[in-house]
Amino acid sequence: MTEQPTSFERPETGVDPAEHRGALVRTSTPSAAHSAPPHPPGGAAGGAGALPAQARTGETPSTPGTTAPSGPSKEPPVIAGNGPEHSQPSVAAEPDSHRPRPVPEAIPPQPGTEQPQSSAERRTGQGVVPGRPTPMRRDGDRLRFVGAATRRIARGIDLDEIVMGLCRATVPTFSDAILVYLRDPLPVGDERPTGPVVLRLRRTDRIPEERDTEGGFLPAGAQPEPTELSELSSVTAELCEVRPGGALAEVLRGVRPVFADAPAARAALPELLGDDGELIIPDGQRAILAPLRGRRRVIGAAVFLRRPERLAFEPDDLLVAAQLATHSALGIDKAVLYGREAYIADELQRTMLPETLPRPTGVRLASRYLPAAETARVGGDWYDAIPLPGSRVALVVGDVMGHSMTSAAIMGQLRTTAQTLAGLDLPPQEVLHHLDEQAQRLGTDRMATCLYAVYDPVSHRITIANAGHPPPVLLHLGGRAEVLRVPAGAPIGVGGVDFEAVELDAPAGATLLLYTDGLVESRLRDVWTGIEQLREKLAATAQLTGPDHPPPLEALCDEVLDMLGPGDRDDDIALLAARFDGIAPSDVAYWFLEPEDAAPGRARKLARRALARWGLEELTDSVELLVSEVVTNAVRYASRPVTLRLLRTDVLRCEVGDDVPQLPRLRQARATDEGGRGLYLVNRLARRWGATRLSTGKVVWFELNRG
Repeated sequence: MTEQPTSFERPETGVDPAEHRGALVRTSTPSAAHSAPPHPPGGAAGGAGALPAQARTGETPSTPGTTAPSGPSKEPPVIAGNGPEHSQPSVAAEPDSHRPRPVPEAIPPQPGTEQPQSSAERRTGQGVVPGRPTPMRRDGDRLRFVGAATRRIARGIDLDEIVMGLCRATVPTFSDAILVYLRDPLPVGDERPTGPVVLRLRRTDRIPEERDTEGGFLPAGAQPEPTELSELSSVTAELCEVRPGGALAEVLRGVRPVFADAPAARAALPELLGDDGELIIPDGQRAILAPLRGRRRVIGAAVFLRRPERLAFEPDDLLVAAQLATHSALGIDKAVLYGREAYIADELQRTMLPETLPRPTGVRLASRYLPAAETARVGGDWYDAIPLPGSRVALVVGDVMGHSMTSAAIMGQLRTTAQTLAGLDLPPQEVLHHLDEQAQRLGTDRMATCLYAVYDPVSHRITIANAGHPPPVLLHLGGRAEVLRVPAGAPIGVGGVDFEAVELDAPAGATLLLYTDGLVESRLRDVWTGIEQLREKLAATAQLTGPDHPPPLEALCDEVLDMLGPGDRDDDIALLAARFDGIAPSDVAYWFLEPEDAAPGRARKLARRALARWGLEELTDSVELLVSEVVTNAVRYASRPVTLRLLRTDVLRCEVGDDVPQLPRLRQARATDEGGRGLYLVNRLARRWGATRLSTGKVVWFELNRG
């Protein structure tokens, strides 16, 4: 038995022919029996279950019940009770003993087709005796090749991996080149595509010019590659529209692979490959057109090509092409379904989490989200930053039990509920209480943890309520990291529990870090060990920028995620960092106005003095007009003192609060109306404006550019 490498690099023995390009392919030679090691007496080769060793050329092995001729014989030997003897592969490479298999019947020759040749006849150039069966070794090689090729195709997950697996498994072992066409767009599942069927050339592959292509099902021959296979993509058409009732449509409808010289394929290939595509089709049975049929419909076609100097395809190769096409098409179908599910998961996760964070006054924000793994694209972790009246901001982070589609859907409902409750300006403990009730309405096993904090940049205070979530960490300006003492509380969904809120200092320059347990807890460490490591990591990062400069938020988030080890990705991670800048007391003006007729005039006077103090006299006319209109609407219905506050930040913000919960609405006043034009003026002159309902009333605000 001789071994012929298919490339200049000799691979290791025992590699499947389709597993690596250039794998060894075993071929029998006339002297194979000489190279086989002798069998010891009483060994497996001499037992009743051993395969017969291949005889030397011109000799007949001695078997019980037969008489060996005295001289060379040209007739095939006959075993008692059986037909002609099939040549068997050498057992030297397979020492294990197996039960003998029944000898298959001869494959009758097909009219008008080339007869397969044995390895000895290929090397000697002798013809084939009519009616002589295909060697058993060829059938075994086909089975091994199909098994290895389908395993390689099945290893692919996405579309490109499966198509590449088909190309690499067939070239050069089965064909010299391959072209793979797929429908554009590919149908997904049971959906019925609309419009004409269009095939797009997805990938081509061929043997490079410098490759040695001996081995496999290809015969030994000349090595130079013909020019017609050198550049497949430049000769063939990229797009092909399948005409209903055309030759290509009939071949695809038939599903079975066909030779290129068949009448149906002879008319279908020019339609598929284009006008110049016939240049790459060799004469004879050296090209196979194989439709790719998925679960419901044909999704493409593959063309297998062999060069003119190579051995033509045999009828049994159509079965090989059919197996490759079927496995590839089913894999492509599954890859398309997997891609659609991954797309839906990505879209679900994207819509459940905020696309961009707001830019509230007096605080800067940064966030990160990491799924548990690439295959678990969605989870139950979320974060949010919600602007509140009075330049405040609500910071939320939560974690729903599990990381699946169901967890993501529950997370989206809880996040929407939290946003609605924040719009009502409820205290943090009340928000958690209503979230707990909502989780119980969703189901008995809907559990989640949540931390809700409200930061006020004017008072430099933060109010936090916790529902079973890991405590936040506050990084001070000097570099000291502190784990805030916040009552843990029970998780959301337990029911019947109270939540407690605490109010803490939030000095300017400090950074608050909210996170989920996936950052600090894993199989390798408990949650409190992870929290301590997080605190140390923040302190060490702050030392790099010095005591007077806090670390940049984006870089700080990246440094925090760097503390994750290879075994720390058991759960998805949500991270929200807030840098407290605050609003200086000198930039705030605050007054109480009695609900009387003189309130609008007093409000104009107070606003004019504040603008003069801040050097914003150019805004005096606009501010006086808008303040007068908003205060007039407030004192008309209020029963308690009206609040007026001016904030000087990057913009000038004015807030007017009263105890009436009804929100004002912008409307178009008629020509005969005496009122109703106040909000119209605010809408035309202000940069932004809005109204927010509070638990004690409402706040109407507007902003003006400082110029």
